[in-house]
Amino acid sequence: MASSICTLFEGDYHYGLGALTNSLYAHGFRGTIWAGYRGDLPPWAKPATAHSTYAEYQVAEGCVIRFLRLETTAHLTNIKPDFMLSILDQHDPACDALFYIDPDIVINEPWPSFDEWITCGVAVCEDVNSPFPVHHPRRVGWRRCFGKIGITLRPRDASYANGGFVGIARGNREFLVTWKRLQDAMWTVIGGAEFAGIPGGPSVAGRSGFFDCFGKTDQDALNAAIEAAGEIPVSFLGRQAMGFEAGKAMLPHALGVAKPWRRHYIREALAGRPPTPADRSFWEHAAGPASALSRNTIARAKVSLAIAAAIGRFIRRS
Repeated sequence: MASSICTLFEGDYHYGLGALTNSLYAHGFRGTIWAGYRGDLPPWAKPATAHSTYAEYQVAEGCVIRFLRLETTAHLTNIKPDFMLSILDQHDPACDALFYIDPDIVINEPWPSFDEWITCGVAVCEDVNSPFPVHHPRRVGWRRCFGKIGITLRPRDASYANGGFVGIARGNREFLVTWKRLQDAMWTVIGGAEFAGIPGGPSVAGRSGFFDCFGKTDQDALNAAIEAAGEIPVSFLGRQAMGFEAGKAMLPHALGVAKPWRRHYIREALAGRPPTPADRSFWEHAAGPASALSRNTIARAKVSLAIAAAIGRFIRRS
C-alpha cells in the first residue's frame, strides 16, 4: 500500500514536525510527508529543492517532506479535510491512503500497523473528553444545526474522536467531502474559519452554538461527520492510544499550549505537573534525520525530564 502523511504547522510547531518525522522514519515509514505551513520554512529543512507547487526536503533514504505554503486566513486546525482532499486529488493522486497527524503527536508503533488499521475503516482515536452519550446536548446541537441544511446525522455510539489523527483509504474519500461540507456549514454559525477552540486565532467562546456544540470546531465537525457518513466504517482506538489513560500509547499526543519543546520540566514538576507520556515520546524522537533541535538542547531536556519524573513520584496536584 502506498501511504502518505500530511500535517499542518506554523510558528514553533516545526519542532513537532521534526520529532513526528523522526518517529515515522524510526518505525519504518517510507514515503512522502506533506506539510502545509504558514510563515517561513523551518531553519533545519535545508537544502530544500523548489518545485512548482512545493519545496522538497530529503529526510533520509526513501522519505521526503514536501512543504506546501498556504495562503489562508483560516485557523490551520480548521482546514484539515480541505488539505487532505487537496493532497488526494491534486498533489498525490497515486497514494492509496492518507494519514493526517498533528505536529504535536509522534508515533510509537511499527508503520505496517497503521496500514493494516485503515483496512478496518476511517482510523481515529478517542479524545481525552470521550465519551459523549448519543443524546448528549452537544451531539443534539450538531443534529439540529446540520438538519437545517438537509444533512441527517445518526448516532453510532458514544465514542468521541480526537481531531489530531485521521487515517483514510482512498476508497473512503467521500468521508472527507462530508467532513468539509459540515465544516463549511459550521462557519456560518461561529462567524468564520478563523475562529477555533484552541489557541492561535480568535476564540470561539460565545459563538459556538447550542450547548457549546462547536467549541472544538474541526473536532466537533469530524465527529458530526462520523454520524453523517453512516455507510462508511469508522475504526476507533481507545483513550490509551494517545496517552490519555493507562495502556499502550500508539500516538502520544501533547495536548494544550505546554508543548514538549516549551515546557520547563523541573519547575512544573515542583508545581505538581510531571512529564506525560507525550513528553517522554517527543524527546525520544527529537534526534534523528530531521534534526530540528541541537544535540545539546535534547541532552539538557532529557536530564530535566528524568529529574522531573523523579520529582513527580512525590509531588502531584491534588
